[in-house]
Amino acid sequence: MLGDEQQYELYWKITLEYSDFFGEKFRTCLAVIVAFIDEQKDIPFSSEKYEALQKRVEGVFPKADSASTRKSINQYVKLGFILPELIFYHPATKAFLHETSLGKKKALLSKIIYSDSSFDRSVTNQSDKKEINFLIKTLQKVGTLSKDGVLALMTVDVSAVPNGFLDRAGLEERRRLVDAINFGERKYNQLSYLWSLLKQLDGLVVQDDTISLQVDMAVVGDEVDDLPKKRDPYLHQIYKNQLKVESNDQFGSIACMLEKLAYPSLVASHIKPFSISSEVEAYDVNNGLLLSKNMDFLFDQGYISFLSDGSILISERLHIGVREYLKPFTLGKTFLAEARLAYLEYHRAHVFS
Repeated sequence: MLGDEQQYELYWKITLEYSDFFGEKFRTCLAVIVAFIDEQKDIPFSSEKYEALQKRVEGVFPKADSASTRKSINQYVKLGFILPELIFYHPATKAFLHETSLGKKKALLSKIIYSDSSFDRSVTNQSDKKEINFLIKTLQKVGTLSKDGVLALMTVDVSAVPNGFLDRAGLEERRRLVDAINFGERKYNQLSYLWSLLKQLDGLVVQDDTISLQVDMAVVGDEVDDLPKKRDPYLHQIYKNQLKVESNDQFGSIACMLEKLAYPSLVASHIKPFSISSEVEAYDVNNGLLLSKNMDFLFDQGYISFLSDGSILISERLHIGVREYLKPFTLGKTFLAEARLAYLEYHRAHVFS
C-alpha cells in the first residue's frame, strides 16, 4: 500500500494566484509579463532576468514574499500563455489581452489552455504534459465526468498513456485505486482549483458535480465526418461558439452573417476548406462564416464568394433567377477583419468559379 500511496503523490498540481481569468488582476499581470518579454526579447534567459521580471510584477502587485510573485508568474506558464524561460508567449496571448467581448475572450482562453497548458511547467522548467487536453479527450470518450472521475484523472501521468486519454474501464480502475488511499480527502484543495478552471472553459457544461461536452444542435459543421482529416471535437466546438458570439454581437441574435436571419440551424462554414487547412487555420474563427444551409452550400461549392468590401460574387453557373435573388446580399464590414480578408482572397482564387 505504501508503494501505491507514493505513486499517487505524483498528481496534477495546479494553484491559481488569480482564479478569475477574466478579471482585471489576471489581465493586468499578464500584460506586465508580455510587455517585459517584448522589451527583453534579445536578452538571454538568466536568474537576473527572471528577478527583474519579479520586481516588475511586484511594482504593480506588491506581494508578501517573492514566492507569491513567482507563483503569479508561473500560473501563466502553466496555463500556456507564457513559454518557459520567458522565450515568448502563445500566439493568441495578445489577442486575449486586447479582446473586449467576454464570449470571444473565453474562447481564446480555452484554446490556449486546451492546446498548450501543462501543470508541470514553470518559468525554469519545461514540460510537454498536457493535462487539460488529456482530461477533455477522456471526456470525449466517456461522455460525462463526475468530480470523483476528475479526481481519479489527477493521478494519471499523461506522458505514460500513449493514446492520450482513458476509456471508461481505465477510468473506473483508476477511481477504485484512488478511493483505496483516500486521495480525495488529502487533495481536496487541488481538485477545487482544477474544477474552478474547468468551469471557465468554453465548450464544457459544468452542472453541480458533473462535467460534459457542450452539444450544439443549432450550429453544425461544414464537412463530412469520413474525411481522412478528423476534426478535434473540442476545438471545433470553440470555433463554432466564436462564430455564434460574433454573429450575436452584430445582430442581437445568432443569425446567418449573409441573410441576417436567425434560422433554427446554421452552418459554421470554412472559407479555406477544412480538409486542406493547417491545424491553426482549421479552428481559426477568421477562417469561418456563420451561414444558412443554402448559403453554405453555395459558398462551399464555389457558386458565391465575396470581395474585400463585402460585395457578393456570383457564378454564372447559377440559374438567372438565383443570381438575381443573390445580388442584394453583402457581407457586413464588421465581419471583414484583415485576417478574414486573407482567407476570402484564397476562396476567390481557389474555390469560387
